[in-house]
Amino acid sequence: LSSLHLKEEKTKPDANGAVVKADDNVEKTEDEEKEDRAAQSLLNKLIRSNLVDTTNQVEVLQRDPTSPLYSVKSFEELRLKPQLLQGVYAMGFNRPSKIQENALPMMLAEPPQNLIAQSQSGTGKTAAFVLAMLSRVEPGNKYPQCLCLSPTYELALQTGKVIEQMGKFYPELKLAYAVRGNKLERGQKISEQIVIGTPGTVLDWCSKLKFIDPKKIKVFVLDEADVMIATQGHQDQSIRIQRMLPRDCQMLLFSATFEDSVWKFAQKVVPDPNIIKLKREEETLDTIKQYYVLCNNRDEKFQALCNIYGAITIAQAMIFCHTRKTAGWLAAELSKEGHQVALLSGEMMVEQRAAVIERFREGKEKVLVTTNVCARG
Repeated sequence: LSSLHLKEEKTKPDANGAVVKADDNVEKTEDEEKEDRAAQSLLNKLIRSNLVDTTNQVEVLQRDPTSPLYSVKSFEELRLKPQLLQGVYAMGFNRPSKIQENALPMMLAEPPQNLIAQSQSGTGKTAAFVLAMLSRVEPGNKYPQCLCLSPTYELALQTGKVIEQMGKFYPELKLAYAVRGNKLERGQKISEQIVIGTPGTVLDWCSKLKFIDPKKIKVFVLDEADVMIATQGHQDQSIRIQRMLPRDCQMLLFSATFEDSVWKFAQKVVPDPNIIKLKREEETLDTIKQYYVLCNNRDEKFQALCNIYGAITIAQAMIFCHTRKTAGWLAAELSKEGHQVALLSGEMMVEQRAAVIERFREGKEKVLVTTNVCARG
């Protein structure tokens, strides 16, 4: 061990709580992963089976500073319909998550209030806006009353699953998917009360094909706004849909990040909103120790890895590589050495990636070699 020259390195988290290591001499290569936010978001949803505990404080900006702000510590306080409360508990939620504590009272208030909310994947935001939609629906009225936009077909399906689970004890509530390939007869009107879809198809259904009467929509949800903006054309389509909706329609916009482009978009779509933002706390992670080993080339790096494995008992490890090519090479070399290795990179389908991570989580493979596509999740 003494010949490894382990040097401890102190790094400070950045404003977002992520640990960033400056590496000036690493050239960005062509092979580097293109950031596909929609795939990343879906991967997060597929991998996380439960809520994430966050220490981030929530900052609430109300459009009416004089109204009493309250947050809830239990779902009973929200006075939900009994069949919805039953659905919430059946999903395994026993008390509201941090974002739900503050967002739900605003979303369920009378008269309805608009909301822009920031929260990461896994904090319970989908369940929050689904609960708001289900609470506003009049099941007796057989026409669309709630509209939810998702950036991709797969993300729409994930939200749809939450709606089906939460509305399990509310059989008169029906859900329609406005996505490519879902063909309907011309002139037909939709009888489902909730429509979830991608912007292009929803716009067609509202304007060209007239399947939906936008003037009857009570709740409009924009999910994953940051992903939406990164997708060509979605921003304009979303704004065009919003302009067809009635003035008293409740607008709810959710985004994991809030760059300027998201803010500008949010302000166009959501008039006088309440705002919930995450306050990032500077926190040093005592549970993580960082070391580095100086190596001159790739083979030396591989030798150092093997030395570390020889010297220390390692239960499971994640190894990040700069390019897919290096990741593939390293996975092959480690396999030759007799390690059980899983490889994860950007050219795999999202479902394949989720399966690899699931196997790693269960301990079926001891080493996960990956490119930075995994670091972002």
